[in-house]
Amino acid sequence: MQGLLLSDRYRLVDSIGSGGMGRVWRAHDEVLHRAVAIKELTAALYVSESDQAVLLARTRAEARAAARINHSAVVTVHDVLEHDGRPWIVMELVEGHSLADAVKDSGRVEPREAARIGLWVLRALRAAHSAGVLHRDIKPGNVLLSWDGRVLLTDFGIAQVEGDTTITRTGEVVGSVDYLPPERIRGHEPGPASDLWALGATLYTAVDGRSPFRRTTPLTTMQAVVEEEPGEPEHAGPLAPVIAALLQKDPADRPSAAEAEQMLAEAAEGRRPNGAHAFVPTRQESYGQQGPYEHPQTGVTTPNQAAVTPVASPAAPPKKRRRLRTVALVVALAAVIGAGAAVVLQQFGTGSSGNPASAPSGPLIGTSAGPSPSATPSDGGDQRAVPAGWERHDDPMGFSISLPKGWKRSVSIDQDGLRQVDFSPDNGKHLVRVAVDTAPDFRTSYEHMTDLDERVSKRLRFQGYQRLTLKEEVFRDEPGVRWEYMWNALAKDPPHYFPGPYRAIDVGYMNDGIEYAIYASSPADNWDTTRKQFDWILRSFQEG
Repeated sequence: MQGLLLSDRYRLVDSIGSGGMGRVWRAHDEVLHRAVAIKELTAALYVSESDQAVLLARTRAEARAAARINHSAVVTVHDVLEHDGRPWIVMELVEGHSLADAVKDSGRVEPREAARIGLWVLRALRAAHSAGVLHRDIKPGNVLLSWDGRVLLTDFGIAQVEGDTTITRTGEVVGSVDYLPPERIRGHEPGPASDLWALGATLYTAVDGRSPFRRTTPLTTMQAVVEEEPGEPEHAGPLAPVIAALLQKDPADRPSAAEAEQMLAEAAEGRRPNGAHAFVPTRQESYGQQGPYEHPQTGVTTPNQAAVTPVASPAAPPKKRRRLRTVALVVALAAVIGAGAAVVLQQFGTGSSGNPASAPSGPLIGTSAGPSPSATPSDGGDQRAVPAGWERHDDPMGFSISLPKGWKRSVSIDQDGLRQVDFSPDNGKHLVRVAVDTAPDFRTSYEHMTDLDERVSKRLRFQGYQRLTLKEEVFRDEPGVRWEYMWNALAKDPPHYFPGPYRAIDVGYMNDGIEYAIYASSPADNWDTTRKQFDWILRSFQEG
């Protein structure tokens, strides 16, 4: 790709960044003789045609959204061009690095500098909101710090433009899990206050070097966002009450953009924000003078950097949290994984990918129904005892399994010892999920699924949830559990988007300190076929 000339004008020089959705190139504009940045949508190469159309629409929407905003703190979009059937965005080149890189390199950012960065991000957001654009993915990686001291907001890839409802699917929750505001996890419509909440989480990460709500899995992270208060940041200084105000659970309790801008301006000067007491309980603090402050990027020296000294503020004991792993449960919240809206997931054995959270397509599981009459199951998990037309998958996650030919593979979780892989012939309408947890939180799988059953019925409140079976049983000579249930899937509930009665079965067991779970779900009217196929899949499952 290096040296490629796009539209007879832009020549790619070298790659300067990449992520799950695309790659950013440094390029040379051979007409105006200037350096530019060009964003390539690599995700479009690896998804189904239906998802490709969504990604392309989002890329064009990103360019339109950024183009609507006229502000020095927003990365300028110069052009959108077509090449290889995909749109490429030509943007202003920012020489510098991201706030995420700055935190990674230095551990954390000083409070006054973080407040200055936040002030410019807020100004960019005010300009965006005035233009009818919500960013919806504020995070350290999308805040650029140029070497000349400028702060710029970038990546409007999942922005929502006022009046435009054609791109995001109903019920879809998009954005980076660590920075999703509570109202969006609850399924409510985002507003300007949602971007401010994400800014608060970003500033927390900047001053303390860690995300305020990150837990061991995406699901537990989202539960923390909704249910838990963030710990007091240790290094926030005068920025602490601003962060606390922005991280209020109820959007109505957060400051307005104008109020937040005033508070950030005061914190950037090293002063306690006057308006903070209206949003958070007042803490008794005193501020002393530390002498001149040198800007780490521009080298500009200003007098009287303020330091914060807490007075008689006893630390509260850390709250004990249980790590909840999703294992093989299809929970609505567990569908929101990773950093992007249309998460790109590798397809088994190829470089292509599928997305189980997309609209229905492909054959139903029942079209090659059930086991063939000549096949005979084997209790030993013999891979030969499967119907004709099935194939064996030796999965890199550490198991093997037999499935009907043509099923697509995607990874829904690979984090902190938990590996969770999904298989589906029709983008998640019929689903088989395998989980391997090397650091289980429960003594037995029965205890784990009993806990999940309680959460689903009492806290997550699945519509019409009904437990059919939850019992201990032996699986492969190991203590295990079988859990069967049904519920009424709603059109707005990820990951399905297939409304109507659903059924599921989940079999789990422990072996040598590792928890395994094999799960299947489908619409209730196709359950007989699904249940037969699950028996074959279960018999074929092998560890390692």
